[in-house]
Amino acid sequence: MAAKRRFKNKKVRYVAIGASITTGAAVAAVLLPSANAADDKTPEQIMQMCERARVVNGEQRSVEDFGGSSTDGFSSDNCDFVETKFETFDGPTEKVTVDFPNCEPNATEPSKVTTEFSQAIGQGEGKYTETQQGAGGGLFGFLSGSWLKHKSTLDLTIRTATAKESEQREVPVGKVMHVTFTPKMQRMTGEWRVRIDAVEQTTVLPASPEQNFVAPDVIEGPVIQPGAAGAPGLADGVSKAVLTDC
Repeated sequence: MAAKRRFKNKKVRYVAIGASITTGAAVAAVLLPSANAADDKTPEQIMQMCERARVVNGEQRSVEDFGGSSTDGFSSDNCDFVETKFETFDGPTEKVTVDFPNCEPNATEPSKVTTEFSQAIGQGEGKYTETQQGAGGGLFGFLSGSWLKHKSTLDLTIRTATAKESEQREVPVGKVMHVTFTPKMQRMTGEWRVRIDAVEQTTVLPASPEQNFVAPDVIEGPVIQPGAAGAPGLADGVSKAVLTDC
């Protein structure tokens, strides 16, 4: 009886040719992958295969790295993130202080105020990657190398970045002032490329061709200013005093 191999989640048609293994004759296999074989995986499934890859972005891994046990195997042989575009843009503008009025009927001079704010800006998540840390903590950390190619980039080891400011400002007579902050953001577009190596035919198993899968991803996060003396950098952006009438 010809040996059979189970192809998980993959539509592969094969024809076994030859005599029984018990006779010592070799079993030839003709592999005919379906035309839409690569489409049989959802992006989420492809990312799971990447998560459980033997090598991710050139880093050799063990099953413990994704929370597996000694009885678990790898779902794929290799996974790489390939960047296709990097851009910066303005994030949403938000009001970050209370109102500072100078509306007293007898006011004749601008009022001096100290405007302070500390704004947390969430670390961006990818379309299929999540911000998780530690062993078994997802793929987000593997993107650090890609981000470091660019200037003032997000530290992917933190969950949020902080923007802080303390400024002396003047509020003109008859005006109310508040401060807004617009974070500077960055976006990296690319794709995760997962590969399962080809397997040569043996006397007990048919051959299988190399299989390749692609899942697009878009990762966003705040631009970080360089930190002083090793301190974490602050989120970059523009603060603006907004004046309205009393």
